[in-house]
This record gives sequence, structure tokens and C-alpha cells, in this order.
Amino acid sequence: MIVDLIGIREGTGPARLLDMVEGRSKQTFKTWLADRPGAWRDAVEVVAMDRFAGFKTATAEELPDAVAVMDPFHGAFLAGDALDRCRRWVQQAIHGHRGRRGDPLYSARRTLHTGADLLTGPRTERTLSLSA
Repeated sequence: MIVDLIGIREGTGPARLLDMVEGRSKQTFKTWLADRPGAWRDAVEVVAMDRFAGFKTATAEELPDAVAVMDPFHGAFLAGDALDRCRRWVQQAIHGHRGRRGDPLYSARRTLHTGADLLTGPRTERTLSLSA
């Protein structure tokens, strides 16, 4: 799926589907980019993508002036995964065992993945108490 994220980036609306292309390879994406008009390609400033290296390479070859970044979904996923690994490591270091019901770090695992703006009073207090 090729999606235009300008509406989200500028806060003017939702993302817009540009195309759905069969296949997941560097060549498929590179061909799709090459088929776009030169003025369109020159206007692309940022390309958000998942971690597949082929997309980054195709972007560098076809859109040399564009900046390749990780899309928000995959960025948040990787950050959450790193947070979970850290939480498990701290749990093991402090208690010498995997998380169990009643262990504060185990009980807070879902809360740690909740955005600060969505935390309720009790969840905020629980999160802050973990750092004490």
C-alpha cells in the first residue's frame, strides 16, 4: 500500500490511499516510483516506511532528496518492544524471576504502553510509583 500522509502531517485530514501494488520488493516499489511524473517525485520530501531495507534502498535510488523515516506504527511498535524487554530485564534483576501476578512491573505492563494523555489518575500514579 502506498499512502499519502500529508493530511496527517499537516493536521488537515486523514491519510489518503495512493495505490495498492502487488508484491513486496525493492524492485516493485522502485518501479512504482519510477512510473510517477518527475514533478511528483521532486515534490516528495519524506517517505515513511516499515523496516524493510528494500523500501529504503528504492527510495534512495528514485527519490535521492527525500528523507526516509520509519512510519509511526512501526516506530511505536519497536519502542514498545524495547520497553517490554527492559521491563522484563528489570523484573528479573530485582526479583530473580519472571513477572508474576502481584509483581508491580508485571501488573503495570499494559499501563506502560498507554499514552500519557490517555492515562487515568490511578494509572498515572501507578506509573509514577514504578520509578520510586
